[in-house]
Amino acid sequence: MLTVASDIDVLARFGRALADPIRCRILIALRQAPAYPADLADALGVSRTRLSNHLACLRDCGLAVTVPDGRRTRYELADERLGHALDHLLAAVVAVETDKTCPDAAPEGCC
Repeated sequence: MLTVASDIDVLARFGRALADPIRCRILIALRQAPAYPADLADALGVSRTRLSNHLACLRDCGLAVTVPDGRRTRYELADERLGHALDHLLAAVVAVETDKTCPDAAPEGCC
């Protein structure tokens, strides 16, 4: 039986995904356009292994999906509304405080 996550669970999962700078960079890149893992790794300057772990996290969190493309697999945002949500979130945070940083270090863990 399929269960629907509560609003709190959904927001917490989204927050955990955003808690890592590499995952944020991946989401921002995917907001622009779907991409292949090797291209994302090169563009972000991270190893393919490390990127793969973060992509798995984003998939498990329900934020990214894979799309078979011949012999390759492309990644994209799970829903176009996520791109809009990221746009709104970025605009809201910048509008609130442009000169502040979060004092907590991002955890290396996943969703």
